[in-house]
Amino acid sequence: MNETQEARLKRMRMRSWRRGTKEMDLVLGPFADAHLAAMDAAGLALYDSLLAENDQDLLPWVLGQRPAPERFMALIAVIAAFARERLQPRR
Repeated sequence: MNETQEARLKRMRMRSWRRGTKEMDLVLGPFADAHLAAMDAAGLALYDSLLAENDQDLLPWVLGQRPAPERFMALIAVIAAFARERLQPRR
C-alpha cells in the first residue's frame, strides 16, 4: 500500500520530533513543522533519508563540527541556518 502525502508528512514530522536526543528533537522538529509541507518530492525524499541517519552523526553536521556527506550538505546548511535563526535571542 502506498503512503498518502498526508501520512508521509505526518510520519516525517513525528520522526523529526522524536529523534532520541532532545537536541535533535529541538532542531528537526521545528524545521519539519515549518518546511516539510512546502518541499518538493526530491526534497522530501532527501529529508526522509536524512531521518534515517543517527543523531550522533546529525548533530555534529548541524553544528558544523564535522562535514556532512555531500548529498546532505545543502539540506544540512538550510537546517542549521533555520536553527540558528530560531534560537537567536530576540532584541
